[in-house]
Amino acid sequence: MSTIYELLIGIAILILAVPIGNILAKATKEELAKGRKWITLLVIASLIGGIITLVLRNDALMFTFFFIAVAASRSLKKR
Repeated sequence: MSTIYELLIGIAILILAVPIGNILAKATKEELAKGRKWITLLVIASLIGGIITLVLRNDALMFTFFFIAVAASRSLKKR
């Protein structure tokens, strides 16, 4: 039962990554133009890390990688 609560808390934190990523994108517009390829690389690396830790069943690292991927990907969205 506690595992379900842990997963629900992790999903809630992932949902919060969307507005946090939007705030970061607005606050760092000038860095986004120069670092677009690095942000893309960060998103890809985070997704790969999230999938690997999903297979290894390490929930804390999985949610961390997916949080980074979601928050950073919000910066790549065209405005």
